[in-house]
Amino acid sequence: MSVIYLLISISIIVAIGFFIAFIRAVKTGQYDDDYTPSVRMLFDDELLKSTQKEVRPEKQDEK
Repeated sequence: MSVIYLLISISIIVAIGFFIAFIRAVKTGQYDDDYTPSVRMLFDDELLKSTQKEVRPEKQDEK
C-alpha cells in the first residue's frame, strides 16, 4: 500500500512540473500566434514562384 502512495505523490510532482512549464510557456509568448502558420502554408508556393522569377532573369543575363 505504501507503493501506491509513493507513486501518487511522484505523479503529482510531475504534473505540477508540467503545469509550471506550461504556465511559463504561455507567459513568454509561446502560443501568441496560432493563426499565421495555418495560413502561411497556403502561400508558400506563391512565394517560391515569385522568388524563382526574380532569380531566373538574372541568371539569363549573365550567360
